[in-house]
Amino acid sequence: MTPTCPPGSKLLSPGEHSLPISALQHWLFCPRQFALIHVERLWAENRLTAEGRVLHERADAGGAERRGVLKTLRAVQVSSVRLGLHGVADVVELHGHPPQPRPVEYKRGRPKSHRADEVQLCAQAFCLEEMFACKIPEGALFYGQNRRRKIIAFDADLRALMEQAITDARAVLESGHLPAPKYDPRRCDACSLRELCRPVQLTNNRDVPRWLARMVTSTGVPE
Repeated sequence: MTPTCPPGSKLLSPGEHSLPISALQHWLFCPRQFALIHVERLWAENRLTAEGRVLHERADAGGAERRGVLKTLRAVQVSSVRLGLHGVADVVELHGHPPQPRPVEYKRGRPKSHRADEVQLCAQAFCLEEMFACKIPEGALFYGQNRRRKIIAFDADLRALMEQAITDARAVLESGHLPAPKYDPRRCDACSLRELCRPVQLTNNRDVPRWLARMVTSTGVPE
């Protein structure tokens, strides 16, 4: 398969300081997935990623619109110099006067047990805070499966998790290290990079040296 990168992302080299916001979602979902995409620069699409891409394209289409005091911007370029982040917010709603921004991120599935989506949204909010010189207390995640918004508060814990993810992801990017696979059926079986990652095969192969070590310990070294 020809190495490529996810639609809409920017290829990074270790000398660059800016990290794509989407990379934080990849990192928190799976560090190995993050490294395959942003270090090895590999990408593959499956049904789930294709559905997500179509949902984002719909969210990004249509430009700006206004309803009363609410103005909606789509596909907004955001960045933070302090944290070294850049990305695209699906939707930014501007409320009141002066305008108060609130990011809204679109996802194809349903709310998840991990906080990767929340960290991605929080990073968008941080960029907007820097751009608008304001404080943003909350944003929203819209999930396509249940067609509902989930309000996310940008509290101290979420902001700390975001900054830690930035630090950890950038360290792996600069090291060029590919983390070892850790097979988890709930995560790996739906991943579009499964064939490139080979989590089952590589996880099983790592067990062979352990088995040999146990055999030597239990039976002694053969003459």
